[in-house]
Amino acid sequence: MFNSRLIFKILGTLLWIEAAFMSPSLILAIHYGESDMTAFALTMSITALAGTVFWLLGRRAPNALSRRDAYLLVTIVWIAFATLGMLPFLIGGYIDGVTDAFFETMSGFTTTGATIIDRVEGLPHGILFWRSLTQWIGGLGIVFFTIAIIPSFVGGSVQIFAAEATGPIKSRMHPRLTTTAKSLWGIYLLLTITCAVCFAVFGMSPFDAVNYAMTITATGGFATHDASTGYFHSPAIDYTAIVFMFLSGMSFTLLYAALFKGKIKTLLRNAEFRLYATLVLSSTILIVYFILRHDDYQVCDAIRVALFQVVSFITTTGMFNDDASQWHHITWVILSLCMFIGGCAGSTSGGFKCARGVIALKVLRNEIGHMLHPKALLPVKVNGSTIHSQGQITLMAFFLAYIGLCFTAYFIMILAGVDSTNSITIALSCGSNVGPTLGLEIGPTMSWSILPAGVKWILSALMLMGRLEIFTVLVIFTPYFWKKH
Repeated sequence: MFNSRLIFKILGTLLWIEAAFMSPSLILAIHYGESDMTAFALTMSITALAGTVFWLLGRRAPNALSRRDAYLLVTIVWIAFATLGMLPFLIGGYIDGVTDAFFETMSGFTTTGATIIDRVEGLPHGILFWRSLTQWIGGLGIVFFTIAIIPSFVGGSVQIFAAEATGPIKSRMHPRLTTTAKSLWGIYLLLTITCAVCFAVFGMSPFDAVNYAMTITATGGFATHDASTGYFHSPAIDYTAIVFMFLSGMSFTLLYAALFKGKIKTLLRNAEFRLYATLVLSSTILIVYFILRHDDYQVCDAIRVALFQVVSFITTTGMFNDDASQWHHITWVILSLCMFIGGCAGSTSGGFKCARGVIALKVLRNEIGHMLHPKALLPVKVNGSTIHSQGQITLMAFFLAYIGLCFTAYFIMILAGVDSTNSITIALSCGSNVGPTLGLEIGPTMSWSILPAGVKWILSALMLMGRLEIFTVLVIFTPYFWKKH
């Protein structure tokens, strides 16, 4: 029924890659002479050994992966990466308990950015770098990265792309998926390097510049300072972060066409990008109005902090340069809407996605039209492509699954004693992979350490489902998935 040997082989290879990804953290630990050297050396050894065992179990596997295999593989890989990725925190004693360590690591790989660490500035450099790197690895997808570097890795690359890519439309730049993967990772790397250079120019240390660049282009939000970018008190750094968060929330396919093929008009005519830009602009104007009316801000500061928070929330990055929990409560509603909708499909951001928002608005418009003209044929078109009835049904199913999972988590948190405002925004934050929440008990500048252990496991699962677009994980729990035929 399943090609289990091929799944083991791919998992083994990916665990070797995870071990290799830990080497920069080990080098930093050695360079600074800090206590995390042993933690990374042991974790790399354990991870490489586990990779070898799995690879040996599947070394003679037939190179053919079905869609069912792909869904199972992608889910297993993300859980395995988080399980082994948490070991440096546990072995080094930087996080107490498996629950908190797994939550932190899953939050990293899914680019959620929610943390249970109350004071990150007390962590050694290697651990801080590993936290940032987990987000950068997870930004475009763990298995998708492997497709880019090992073209003949597996015969089911298309199925893996469908299982791990984000958004309702899985756009490709090139007929060959490996070429598309390389182009996407090329843009991702270019954005990261350019962002790091800009941060360094505006006063960050090289270490901070690289860490913040990785987590911003991954729209993750982990920081090396407790005050996030607010630590630097620099408008130049804030606006640099805004630009790169906004770019990272765009479709990388569109970004590639605009940057390297000069198709600026295509970008400006794109319905999803226009909705994305409109939401950023309108939300910023509204928040600026309310904080100028109710809080003591200068106009230039109000524009900067409002734009920063809107872009941070809509791209699901979760960075902060001010405490939004102190603003008027109507701004929480606006930021929650941004959190729910998210960025563009084919970006590193989470959320419902602007592409689905465009389709939903056009379906709504057509339904109103049908009330006046019942026999009219009103196709749903997005950027010249017709969204057929099956695509519209899939959209509705995703919306119901998304809302259902968030409200289930909300209900459980209420039963666990978490206040209502925090519960709903925490659920939306995890389902959309945002990170910060809105409320007074656990605000956007606070850690999530006070949450009950059971709630953290549920939220870890919700973060994974949010990153893998829900159905990739949810389908595994259906009877149809396990039937032989």
